[in-house]
Amino acid sequence: MDKFTTLTGIAAPMPLVNIDTDMIIPKQFLKTIKRSGLGANLFDEMRFDRQGNEVPDFVLNQEAYRSAEILVAGDNFGCGSSREHAPWAIKDFGIRCVISTSFADIFYNNCFKNGILPIALPKEVVDVLMTDAEKGANARMTVDLESQTVTTSDGEVFSFEVDAFKKHCLLEGLDDIGLTMAKADSIKSFEAQAAQARPWV
Repeated sequence: MDKFTTLTGIAAPMPLVNIDTDMIIPKQFLKTIKRSGLGANLFDEMRFDRQGNEVPDFVLNQEAYRSAEILVAGDNFGCGSSREHAPWAIKDFGIRCVISTSFADIFYNNCFKNGILPIALPKEVVDVLMTDAEKGANARMTVDLESQTVTTSDGEVFSFEVDAFKKHCLLEGLDDIGLTMAKADSIKSFEAQAAQARPWV
C-alpha cells in the first residue's frame, strides 16, 4: 500500500449529503475483485448519462477538477452498504483524501486499509474548505498527516484528529497484509518452536 505523508493537490467540492457507496460505485461494477480499473466508474450514475456521455455539470467532469486528489464532501459520506469497492474506486481515480463532517463507520475504516485518509471536521471548517475548493485548479490544499493539518490555498490551517494506530499504518503504507508481514520473523520463529514442541501437529 502506498504511504500517505503529505499531499498537496486540487480539491473537488461535492457538497451533497448522504453520498452512499452505491453512488460512489454502482452495484453493476462489483463483479471484479481487482482494485484497479474502478476509477473509470467512480460516481458513474452522476458522471455519465444513460448513453455513456459525460454530464458536463458534474464536478469531476469539469476541467479544473479532473485531476483532483482531495474530495470535500457533505455530511455522512460513504453510508449505505459496506462494499470495499467504494474506496477502491476513489483511490483508483486518484483521490487520496476525503474531507467531510462525518463518515459511515465501515467506509471510514476501509479508507485507511486502502491508503486513503478520511478527515472528519466540524461543519464550519468544512464550509471554509468547500469554498476554497470551489476556486478551482489554481487553489491547492495541503494535507499533512504527520502534523495532522489541512492548509487552504490562502494559508489558513486547520487541525484534525486521527487514531494513532491508523495514522501509523498510513504513514508506513501498511494494510492488514503489510501489518502481518512486518511480523514475519516472529511468526516463523513461533512456527519453528511449535513444530519442535509438537511435531505430531
